[in-house]
Amino acid sequence: MAASALTPMLGQNVVVDNRPGATGNLAMELVAKSQPDGYTLLIISGGNVVIAPYLYRLPLDPINDLLPVFNMAEAPHLLVVPGSFPVKDLREFIAYARANPGKINYASAGSGSTPHLSADLFARAAGLRLVHIPYKGVGPALPDLIAGRVHLMMVTLGSARPHLPSGALKPLAVSSKRRLAGLPEVPTSEEAGLPGWQMTTWFGVFAPRGTGARVVDFLSAKLQGSIDDPRGKQRLLDFGCEPVGGTPRSFAGQVRSDYQLWGQLVREAGVKLE
Repeated sequence: MAASALTPMLGQNVVVDNRPGATGNLAMELVAKSQPDGYTLLIISGGNVVIAPYLYRLPLDPINDLLPVFNMAEAPHLLVVPGSFPVKDLREFIAYARANPGKINYASAGSGSTPHLSADLFARAAGLRLVHIPYKGVGPALPDLIAGRVHLMMVTLGSARPHLPSGALKPLAVSSKRRLAGLPEVPTSEEAGLPGWQMTTWFGVFAPRGTGARVVDFLSAKLQGSIDDPRGKQRLLDFGCEPVGGTPRSFAGQVRSDYQLWGQLVREAGVKLE
């Protein structure tokens, strides 16, 4: 979306170069080592920047080697259970889990992933004993969740949406301060009776360290225009994301704040990867 929006604004083609592998670390390294001229940018989820440094030996320091440019959007986590699970709302789920300590499990996209840490935070906020079942990504976990082999998962609306109309998945709460524009009937965690659980994944644009402030401000303004445009905003909402925007300074402050917050959550969750 960012590339297609920037092309007419800049008057030149913006090429998307997908760099899979190493959970996004290869893409971060490529951009960090690029010329700081504004022509090579990175768009990536927040977990790669603020969580990965606590879990992996990285070839770069994302906090210092990448320069925050723009926060495109954020995707709050949605707490979903199988459609067959015998509860109708979050209060009933918590009561059910408390009555069955250690018997309720939750799926994640892997140890140390945002769905893992989000579920761990939820469990601690609700005072529950839940069993973690890590998968190699959200995709492999969803069939087992739908089948009821696992009982709970934290996902974005984009991942859950295809399974909601049929009732295969049942949304109980969203982990944001406001209800999702794309799913307004689902209450926030606080509205559902649990105020201590808030968790979102943001998607940000970064440049190599050393990129000039004028270039960063120019790019930020153009990207702001892309999400202010009604068509661009609707595309994000269709993906289950909420547009954010703001200045490079505000985004940089959020990145550093989230880095400290996630470090605390990783330690509290006791996540250790080999």
